[in-house]
Amino acid sequence: MKTGLSDSYVLLSVRVMLEEDIIENGFIKFKEGKITDIGTMDQYTNPDDLEEIFLQNELIALPGFIDIHIHGLNGSDVMDATEEALHSMASTLPKEGTTSFLATTITQEKTNISKALQNIHTYMDNQPDPYAGELLGVHLEGPFINAKRAGAQPKAFIMKPGIADFTQFQSDSGDTIKIVTMAPEQENGNNLVKFLTESGVITSIGHSDALYSEMLEAMSAGAQHITHFYNGMRGNHHREPGVAGAGLAHPELYLEIIADGIHVHPAVVKATYLTKGPDKILLITDSMRAKWLKNGEYDLGGQKVKVVNKTALLEDGTIAGSVLKMNEAVKNMMDYTGCSMQEAVQMATSNPAKRLNVWNRKGSIAVGKDADLVIVDEEMQVKMTFCNGKLSYKGE
Repeated sequence: MKTGLSDSYVLLSVRVMLEEDIIENGFIKFKEGKITDIGTMDQYTNPDDLEEIFLQNELIALPGFIDIHIHGLNGSDVMDATEEALHSMASTLPKEGTTSFLATTITQEKTNISKALQNIHTYMDNQPDPYAGELLGVHLEGPFINAKRAGAQPKAFIMKPGIADFTQFQSDSGDTIKIVTMAPEQENGNNLVKFLTESGVITSIGHSDALYSEMLEAMSAGAQHITHFYNGMRGNHHREPGVAGAGLAHPELYLEIIADGIHVHPAVVKATYLTKGPDKILLITDSMRAKWLKNGEYDLGGQKVKVVNKTALLEDGTIAGSVLKMNEAVKNMMDYTGCSMQEAVQMATSNPAKRLNVWNRKGSIAVGKDADLVIVDEEMQVKMTFCNGKLSYKGE
């Protein structure tokens, strides 16, 4: 007698990627959304009569990807401030193997940021679609940034770093802001860094023109993370290491990377991997609403963006986010750096899970954790995605 539960299955005859190991011919059982057993096929029994899904040995089961920096996709953007936009994002993400994410805002008028944050709070309170990726909180990108390094962030709405303003944003979000991208060299910047650190919020240095000496001050105030490394920051010069040089020199700093071959040259991605190793790199997409749609004109933070050949540009030629999919980022990381699949997957799963303090339930395939799983082939093409045990996406 089948259980009939839509979040209880057993996946059979699949390669299973564990933290330290790969089971070559394995199974994964999950019941009511939680992983209950993992093993080799010769150990397999099914006393609970769970629904069986037979896979092929060349397919690999990975933990679901976690995107900590994403603005939009499929025609929707976090700043649309509607439940429909967040639902569209959350329900499309499983197609690329992403099972949880941080909704990322952009520098905008304060009331618009507040509206977006209030909308996220409401959405998170009920997470309306159990088959969609899980919204884990907010990445507040801006408005406390440096106009010199604004990139595609609208300069007109940049604000001085302020504890009172952040506190208002955090209240609007229902205490769901997990990461703040800011420029610590701005007036009162390090006061905000200290406040964020004491509140348990990650300070991510980004859209920043900080000198190396200012990076050291920010780090001593508690900053440990850098937003879309190399993009929107003072670069590495041999006499003034700036933000990028500090990111490479200090092992304690975590680096987000957009591995699309457009934002950062593949050789530089490789050099960064060789310097930092797999433990301190987090793969992100930083994607905007054009992802999963065709080339054309779109909007980012009220600015026109043209998307051609996988590149998103403002009218003045500034790169404006990406249309990168997370499974592509993982594959690119392997191709650019020669790292193992295990390491590339770690940068999209366990590293972000640990940063966001959800490692107890996400980021690896382990008994007791959420059944957030993505089934891929050797080319990292997504065949099937489970969000909390529910079959959210089934490819061709």
